Amino acid sequence: RPDRAKNFSDAMRICYVVIKNLSKIIKNRRLSTSVGDEGGFAPMISNNNQALDLIVSSIKKSGFVNGKDVSICLDVAANELYKKNKYSIHSKNYLSVEKSIIEYKKIIKRYNIKSIEDPFAENDWVGWNKLMKSVKKVQIVGDDLYVTNLERLKKGFLNISSNAILIKLNQIGTVSETLDVIKFAQIIGFKTIISHRSGDSEDTFIADLAVGTNSNQIKTGSLARSERVAKYNQLIRIEEELGKKA
Repeated sequence: RPDRAKNFSDAMRICYVVIKNLSKIIKNRRLSTSVGDEGGFAPMISNNNQALDLIVSSIKKSGFVNGKDVSICLDVAANELYKKNKYSIHSKNYLSVEKSIIEYKKIIKRYNIKSIEDPFAENDWVGWNKLMKSVKKVQIVGDDLYVTNLERLKKGFLNISSNAILIKLNQIGTVSETLDVIKFAQIIGFKTIISHRSGDSEDTFIADLAVGTNSNQIKTGSLARSERVAKYNQLIRIEEELGKKA
């Protein structure tokens, strides 16, 4: 996350530099620079710390300070790592919620993590609440937890499950339902993050939605492939248009 960016164009420049340097570092270590569905690198590495160390090295190589100029945000997708009330999130045997939180806190401190998405499974309301009570100044994002559904968001708010929500238009199905969720989230003080989906097209509507709803962030993949870059290009066009009017 480019925290010290002056504007959106500068944010894109910062991210591009970090991505390019990360590619060089991965190549130098003779790892694959192939990318996944959303444009991110997927080298064969053995644990979380190795992945985070690569990113920190790239941030430093780019001339930025991790945690100040650029921050690392995690998308855990814990649903995929959940079995019998335990989690294999941290490249170990399955751990309890309590032990998983201890591991999260270690990672947050070591790598200055600013945001964690889906740290626990979608119906583990107790786990989400315990994490919220255990960490401070970290954005805890519900994606699978809420599935852009107003009733689940209300439950999460009452349960103190998170402080941010990922918004996926085609997840709930209609623009009006999406706007209702965004409006409620903003009323209760949640950050709203407008998001793409893995199987996306070059349609750029979510860029307009992010700006039009005054959302805090957008999540639309790496600066790779046309279906990802299209959204960023649209945001640059919007920024230029708004600059003219100002």
